[in-house]
Amino acid sequence: MWPVSAASSLLADAIDSVENFVHVFIAVYVLLIFAYIITSWIRLPYSPWLNRIQRFLYDVCEPWLRIFRRILPSFGPLDLSPIIAIFALGAIDYLVSVLLEQLR
Repeated sequence: MWPVSAASSLLADAIDSVENFVHVFIAVYVLLIFAYIITSWIRLPYSPWLNRIQRFLYDVCEPWLRIFRRILPSFGPLDLSPIIAIFALGAIDYLVSVLLEQLR
């Protein structure tokens, strides 16, 4: 019986690790989206470092936001895609938690 409990303990540890990774990944991605939004609102002085940071945020966030920009209708200068994208990330986080909980 000991090997079975050890295997189930190992599986539970692996599931916890995957669940923690997904939570942290989504939390960091949400923070990157917030940073992208803030840097798009504020006019920053030209600096090679700031330009690289803005370019990084654009390259990381824009593909995910573009999915929702295609779906949502245009509201003029108001862009609702970051809000929907963050809600979608929350839903993905919840679904992954539920699916991994069923594996335990």
